[in-house]
Order: sequence, then C-alpha cells, then structure tokens
Amino acid sequence: MVQEPNNTKRKIINDPVYGFIPVTSALLFDLLEHPWMQRLRRIRQLGLTSLVYPGANHTRFQHSLGASYLMDQAIQSLRSKGVCISNEEALSATVAILLHDIGHGPFSHALEETIIKELSHEQLSLLFMAQLNKEFDNKLTEAIQIFQGKYPRKFFNQLISGQLDMDRLDYLQRDSYFTGVSEGVIGLERIIKMLNVVNDRLVIEEKGIYSIEKFVFARRLMYWQVYFHKTVVSAEQLLLKILDRAHQLAGSGEKLFVTPALDYFLYSRYPQKRYDALTQAEGKELLDQFSLLDDNDIITSAKVWAYSKDPVLSNLCHRLVNRKLFHVEIQARPFDKEKTESIRRKMMRDTGFNEMETSFFVFTNTISNFAYSPEDHQINILRKDGSVKDITEVSDIMDQNIISKIVQKHILCYPKEYTN
Repeated sequence: MVQEPNNTKRKIINDPVYGFIPVTSALLFDLLEHPWMQRLRRIRQLGLTSLVYPGANHTRFQHSLGASYLMDQAIQSLRSKGVCISNEEALSATVAILLHDIGHGPFSHALEETIIKELSHEQLSLLFMAQLNKEFDNKLTEAIQIFQGKYPRKFFNQLISGQLDMDRLDYLQRDSYFTGVSEGVIGLERIIKMLNVVNDRLVIEEKGIYSIEKFVFARRLMYWQVYFHKTVVSAEQLLLKILDRAHQLAGSGEKLFVTPALDYFLYSRYPQKRYDALTQAEGKELLDQFSLLDDNDIITSAKVWAYSKDPVLSNLCHRLVNRKLFHVEIQARPFDKEKTESIRRKMMRDTGFNEMETSFFVFTNTISNFAYSPEDHQINILRKDGSVKDITEVSDIMDQNIISKIVQKHILCYPKEYTN
C-alpha cells in the first residue's frame, strides 16, 4: 500500500487470495475503520450465489480491500516502467478503488435499484465519497475526480473503471477462489506486470496478450457458470419477487414487520429523486439510513414474512428461507406464451391465487452478457514496433464480431411442482 512518513496507523491483513496485505497509509487505515466501510462486511459479494456454491460467502469488504491491493501493485508496476505517478496520485487512486463499491446495498447486484429505485450503486458511492470528503478535510477530492473520470490523467480512471480495471481483476480471481470454479482463474500477476501507459492510455505490452485472452474468456465463462447459473438466477428472481410483493403490500397500507433501516425504504420515506436533484440535507439523510442497511435486514425480514398473513409473501419467503427455489428454464428464443399461461392456470386452480398473485410465481424475463466492449475503454496492446492496437486487431482468437456480441437469453421461472 501507499506509505506515508511517520505513520503510526499500520496494519497487516491476511487475505486468503493474496496473502498479507499491508496498510501503511493513515488515510486508508481510517477509511477501512469507518462504519460505512465496515458495513460492507455484512454484504455478500455474490448475493445468493452461496445457495449454489457454498463457499461463496465472501463480502464486498474483502473485494474492496483486494482491489485496493491490486491498485497498489499496478502503480508499482507502472512506476517501474517509468510512468511518473506522485505519492498523492497513488494514494488517491487507491482510495478511489477502495471506495468504489461503498454504495452497494443488500445482496449487491441482486437488488440493484430495487430498494432505492432512482439511484444506482455508483451514484450512491459518489454520495458516500462526497460526505466522507467533508469528514476527512477534503483529502478525497482527487480520489473522487479519478472515480468520476474527471482527473486530467485519464489512465487512472481506466484502472478504476475499464476493461482491465482492478475491480474486474479482483472479482474474477476472488469469485473463482471462493466458488471453486477454476475457469475464472486468470494470470493476475502477469497482467499487472504487463501494464503500461502510452499517450495517457492504459496499454498491455504485447507479450502479455495470451494472459489477456484468457482473462476475457474467463470473464465470459464465469458469467454463465457462476453469475448467471440457473439456480443463482432462480434465487435472485425469488428475492426480487419478495421485495416486489413487500413493496406492493406496503404501498396499500399493510403494516409489515421490518427492521428500522428497511422500514425507511420499504415505505418510501426516502427522497425519491434523481442523484442530481438531491439537496445536501436529503443526501445526508439518505446515506444515514442506507448505511444501516445490509443483508441481515432482508434475511431477518424474510424469515418473519414467511409467517405473514399474506399467502403470496408467506409462500415466497418460505421458498427462500428453505431453498425451495423456482424451476428455471433458459433458452435463446422467447418462451411460448401458451406454455406460460398453462402453468399459471394450473397454479391458480391449485392455490386459489388470482392472476396478479400468480404472476409472482410464474413469469419470464431476460438475462444478457458480453465478454468485451470495444467502446468501453478498449484493451489496447502495445506492439513491439511501438504501435498501439485494439486487442481484437492483434489476437488470433478474439473475433470482435463474436466476443463483443451481446448474448441475450430468455428465462422462464415457475414452482418446481409444475415441471412436466
């Protein structure tokens, strides 16, 4: 980590993925100790993926710490190539990646824009960082500029948010480690050692191209084998339906058991405004409440809701708590409407639910993914002759028409008792 003189706040954290991670900056130490960062210990990195891969219980805190470690390694590598990076810039870049996920809510991406419909986790992260900047006497100003892509040296933002950012490098390696899915293992050290900067753009030296090819395909495999595993999709869709039903009941005046933090959001007491429309007071109130919210609020509420007098909410929560998940079918083309309606009619007949209530149990949706986007901070290869080319122009196996194509699949979810 970035070292500061006369620093008495030193820490060594033993990480199962990278080993000992030293914290030698007083600012990083204080940020790690802040309650808003500590909250990330109570938010799982992969949401409900542990229902498929039991070891996937790692947290957003672990991921953020790991990404900050990789940032330090990347900066050391770039400095060794003659890239001039001041200590202040190094610290700011490390702070930016440490805080990049601080705005994540319960179960990470599973409930993105569900609890707070107007704000993404990136916008919430910015709100948190702005407030922390006030607490830390404007020491985070440069970090926020880097995070937003407003810092003059643009390659710093590529290290935060790009095709080869420290976020992606860490989550692939970490998620692979904790799920046990070896397809996600990447040549992490090799990639970082091959980093360089040309004309303010992040590049990879040509001899590292095979590690990059493996990285791109590993990301694609991890999406379909882990993040979009059909049982993971089933669990996340079930959780979404639980929150949808709870919101519906709350909106009709039904008083549900909720933790105090969840009550504020479920009953829409928060300012329902876009990021750029929030006043300073509204933003602070929102953060004060959101910072109290984590996975435990959702699970605790769902355990109680399993005995709710509302049969739809009760049924859904029993399924989540006892892992009686939806059956999921995935295919490339849309599902036949008659098949979906047939399952709905059977369930309506068996349960007495009406059509609206049955829609919480039988429904279709889509999922999509792409391995590489040439429009999103291209992966540039520095060739031996000094020229810079997009990897799709250099690689023998990375056909841009294939790897940049968005793959969309259709899903059909319904209770397992209605499988043929």
